[in-house]
Amino acid sequence: MKTLATLSTLGASILAAGVGLLALSGSAQAAADLELWRLDCGSVVVKDLSSFSDTFAYRGESRTLTDSCYLIRHGADYLLWDTGLPAALIGKTPDLSQPLAPSLSVDIPTQLAKIGIKPDQIGIVGISHNHFDHMGQASTFAKATLMIGAADWESLHENPLPFGVMPALVQPWMDGKAKVDPVSGDRDVFGDGSVMMLSMPGHTKGETALLVKLPQSGPVLLSGDVVHFEEQIANNGVPPFNIDRAESLASMERMNGIAKQLNAKLIIQHDADDVGKLPAFPASAR
Repeated sequence: MKTLATLSTLGASILAAGVGLLALSGSAQAAADLELWRLDCGSVVVKDLSSFSDTFAYRGESRTLTDSCYLIRHGADYLLWDTGLPAALIGKTPDLSQPLAPSLSVDIPTQLAKIGIKPDQIGIVGISHNHFDHMGQASTFAKATLMIGAADWESLHENPLPFGVMPALVQPWMDGKAKVDPVSGDRDVFGDGSVMMLSMPGHTKGETALLVKLPQSGPVLLSGDVVHFEEQIANNGVPPFNIDRAESLASMERMNGIAKQLNAKLIIQHDADDVGKLPAFPASAR
């Protein structure tokens, strides 16, 4: 009888603990007041789009790729996802004779000011990968923690440097004057499942995407450079400058699978049509 009583007490304790965990989970989800803005972080004219295909697709095509960044508000905390092209490009005419011709018309702080946000309020700068067109204005937010794929952080210290990598763009963190958080695998950014950095290597060693579970409009999946434009999904297109072809294809498959399973809005960050799925700044998605 004593054993039965003990088991009964234990069962009641487990049930109570379970109810408590459910309550905590519900409370955490309710506290995740999320808002997302898309920012203009430049554009890049690609003179020969076949340079983005290792199977010689897109021959004779040129295209302007958008360079988009995103601000995510989680309660009173702010995460900046990617920082676009360097502000030094503002006012300069793009050299269209070059294979890639980047341009920028407005910096991130100017855009943030329109919604009442100061650079010092940005607590986390999340970088999808370590290429110059995604880290260009990072140093403006040197008081923030830099979250970047661990393998991409290591690549910033390589000699010679990989394609498209410019460590000077994150100099405060390279010098140890600002906090770095190298991310291995997937990361629950705020600890409540609402914002997830997802490991998707292939384009670079530490490439990541960002999943934002907006409570009203539904999940949004920001691609990083897992792909650069929609056609690459349909034809399994891999640029020759990607680090690993097999990993690129596996990450594309994972990205598409997540988008389908969660019915998430997939935003390919360099594709103007995809970026247009989100409200135009200064409007936000919730």
